[in-house]
Amino acid sequence: MEQFTYEERGATDRPFPESLEGGWPAGFTVMVQSHEIAAEDPSAAFVALTEGILAWELHRGAGLTMESDAGRADPGVRVVSGFGVGPARIKAPCRVIWSRTPQLDGAGRAVPGQRGGFGYGTLPGHPVRGEEGFYAELTADNRLLFICSAYSVPASLVYRLAAPVTRLTQRYVLWRYVKAARALAGS
Repeated sequence: MEQFTYEERGATDRPFPESLEGGWPAGFTVMVQSHEIAAEDPSAAFVALTEGILAWELHRGAGLTMESDAGRADPGVRVVSGFGVGPARIKAPCRVIWSRTPQLDGAGRAVPGQRGGFGYGTLPGHPVRGEEGFYAELTADNRLLFICSAYSVPASLVYRLAAPVTRLTQRYVLWRYVKAARALAGS
C-alpha cells in the first residue's frame, strides 16, 4: 500500500459540532470555506449532497476526472483525481482516511446536527502534500452547509514555484465544487 506523503493525518476528520477553525497542523497552508445552500427540504438535500460527495459526484460535477476501483469514498480507498485537459492534465493520487454517511431517524429523515462526507490524504505523485475534507452539514437549526477544508504544502520545488498558479486553480476548483454541491442538493 502506498504511503501518505505527510505525517499529520486526520485533522480534517471533524464530526459535528467540532469546530473547523483552528487546530490544524503547523507549517501547512490552511483553507476552510463554508457555503450555505438554500433548500426547500434541508434533510433530503443533506442526504443527497452527502451521497453525492461519497460517490465522487461532487468532484465529477466540478469537472475533475475520478479514477478509483471503488464507487464510494470509504476509508482505505485509493482515488486519482485529474484536472486539466490532455497532456496538461494533472493527476492527484489520494487515499480516503475517513468517511461519514448520513444518520437518519426512524422516519428516514436526516437528524439535524451532523456532518457527512469524507477526507483524503495525498500519495506520491500528488502536486501537494496534505489533506482535504468535503462535508455536507445539517446544522442543529436545520440549515444546509457545504464545507471544504484543506491543509497542504507544495510537494516539490516545481510546485512551490508554481504556488500562485496553484492557489488560483484551487479557488477555481472550489468555486466549481460549490456549484456542484448546489446541483447535488437540488438547489
